[in-house]
Amino acid sequence: MENAIQFFSENLYLIYLLIFTIILGFEVISKVPTVLHTPLMSGANAISGVVIIGAILLMRQADPDDYLTLSLGFVGIILGMINVVGGFAVTDRMLEMFKKKKK
Repeated sequence: MENAIQFFSENLYLIYLLIFTIILGFEVISKVPTVLHTPLMSGANAISGVVIIGAILLMRQADPDDYLTLSLGFVGIILGMINVVGGFAVTDRMLEMFKKKKK
């Protein structure tokens, strides 16, 4: 428990920044019209790629005994990959709608 309190006291600004970005992201996404959600999802694939790279770097620099860091990196990779694969699937379906049908 003492380690958790020390972690929060050392990283208080980062925690505030994380909370702020979550609230800001929710507000921005909730104001986007429905028509633009699919194109924005395509752009989110690039952001998820950055998350995956960051999680890989985090896991490479972690000590083998630091299970919290390794777990967070693993969860970051899994969630980022789900977002990338889902975004590409939706983008592919969207692009299929614009192709001419073969006769």
